[in-house]
Amino acid sequence: MEHRSYWGVKKLNLDFLKAGKERMLHLNLLDEFRNEAFANSSIYKARLKTYHDKLIEKKEFFPGDAVLLFNHRLRLFPGKLKSKWSGPFTIKNVMTNGTMKLIGHDGGTFMANGHNIKRFYSKNQQDEVFVVALTE
Repeated sequence: MEHRSYWGVKKLNLDFLKAGKERMLHLNLLDEFRNEAFANSSIYKARLKTYHDKLIEKKEFFPGDAVLLFNHRLRLFPGKLKSKWSGPFTIKNVMTNGTMKLIGHDGGTFMANGHNIKRFYSKNQQDEVFVVALTE
């Protein structure tokens, strides 16, 4: 009496060695597809990064500029109408690594990261900027 699985293989005339080699070929082909997809995704990410980097506007600050400082502590519970920006402060010194030394209202100085700073425009400066933008 023959075993049923052996009988099925004999009936279908299957070769285990040939099936094993074909399975290995399929696995290698799958690895090639995976590697190609990884390479394509890294190319796509690099192109997308260069595109987004072109859109970033450079912020340049000089000593004497009036700036606002982002207050991280108000991030969680800012209140309904409370601004997250404090200031205006005056820039005393700009470091090469993007750090800035700011002068407060009381004359005290402190350091702040350049990413947390934006330029402050007084009412007169805002009107001037608006007029210049309309004329261009």
